[in-house]
Amino acid sequence: MPDLVVLVLAATGTAVATGIGALPVALLGAARVERLRPLLAGLSAGCMAVASVAGLLEPGLDRGVASVLAGAVAGVAFLLVVRDRVGHPRDGRAGRRWLVVALVLFAHSLPEGLAMGTAYGSGVAGLGLFVILAIALQNVPEGTATALPMQEAGMSGAAQVWTAIATSLPQPVGAVVAYLAVEAVTALLPFSFGFAAGAMAALVALELAPGSLSRPVLGASGWILGGAAMLALARVAGV
Repeated sequence: MPDLVVLVLAATGTAVATGIGALPVALLGAARVERLRPLLAGLSAGCMAVASVAGLLEPGLDRGVASVLAGAVAGVAFLLVVRDRVGHPRDGRAGRRWLVVALVLFAHSLPEGLAMGTAYGSGVAGLGLFVILAIALQNVPEGTATALPMQEAGMSGAAQVWTAIATSLPQPVGAVVAYLAVEAVTALLPFSFGFAAGAMAALVALELAPGSLSRPVLGASGWILGGAAMLALARVAGV
């Protein structure tokens, strides 16, 4: 099977993982899941923090420090612009908050797709598998975050699941764009690594870390579990 087809299927699978994250809210109710929000936020943050460093920055720095740093700055700037244009998830009236959350996560999905395509097209053994699985894992609590305000607004379980999946649809698009660009222009690889890592790190710092701090012990447990899972995954993948 051609590499590009495999990448599209894998990136589509990460979007489906977001829908899986919405299922607990749809099935169990927001009140029960709300108690686990710091754990879920910490889990996602730990996954992404390790993925951005071990999966992107370290292999990128081996190929060009200046390009990686420039890409990281661009990635952080990209996320800040998106956040400013779309709005923060806590903004807006209660009945429309779900839409703001969905739009922010939709915008965040593009750099995640770029990370997948960059890693897959890099030729670094095991890196593509590592980044794809890492993003799939951290998409699960993102789906939960999408579903919670939707349930508060009285929307159906089916709407919660499909909206969660829709927030990750830019991932297959970003993955294909990055893969084709990296294949065509080898010099773009370090910058792409840095861009994806910077965007992911900014997402952790600005969106996920604050949510994990409302109950520090539970949030810290999520960080540890998520980080440990990614480190174990990196070892298995040989990254």
